[in-house]
Amino acid sequence: MLTLRPADARGGGRFGWLDTRHTFSFGHYYDPAHMGFRALRVLNDDRVTPGAGFPTHSHRDAEIISYVLDGALEHRDSMGNGSVIRPGEVQRMSAGRGVSHSEFNASKTDGLRFLQIWFIPAERGIEPGYEQRRFPTDERAGALRLVASPDGRDGSVKVHTDVALYSTLLGEGEAVAHELAAGRHAWVQVARGEVELRVGDEVVDLREGDGAALSEEPALRLVGKGDAEVLVFDLG
Repeated sequence: MLTLRPADARGGGRFGWLDTRHTFSFGHYYDPAHMGFRALRVLNDDRVTPGAGFPTHSHRDAEIISYVLDGALEHRDSMGNGSVIRPGEVQRMSAGRGVSHSEFNASKTDGLRFLQIWFIPAERGIEPGYEQRRFPTDERAGALRLVASPDGRDGSVKVHTDVALYSTLLGEGEAVAHELAAGRHAWVQVARGEVELRVGDEVVDLREGDGAALSEEPALRLVGKGDAEVLVFDLG
């Protein structure tokens, strides 16, 4: 079964310094029909003006991935971590039993765009943790590069839930395929550009911001229609 989540159907809005789009219910946006997909609970596409950001706030029991598309994201947290995340880098913060952090656009002149992704953890109350890894362009070009997984295999960041997250960069006509084991599900999110998604005999075009949920399907195939960046979530 293939279910589409068009970009223009998402929630969110513009709040001066922040232009945000929510694939699932978040903050003031609530839609009982879109509360997440499997362990994937939050998928926000945030654009932040220069120098602005999210002041210190707290989280519990969430596996949080920050995926920067443009600009630089400055992170500080109560665990003592301070870093800047740039395109090609993936940050994982396990909130566990409680952590506070802030996120700001590290530049005073350039905009920031990043995807904020939350997973429901397999276990509550774990020790908070932090990790940041870089995934070079050549590892993702025309290939599905694993960037997050439960066991941190292949140099991916380790998330404490049943999900494997892949990133790919596709040029015109470039294709990647992913098989789903029995009982697995997938979410496809187009970060930028346009791709063709093929699931069995069904073919759909997905553009920037579009998402698609797959259940009870054995595989998916993506073909670039010009330059595109796509995330594929393999979920239990």
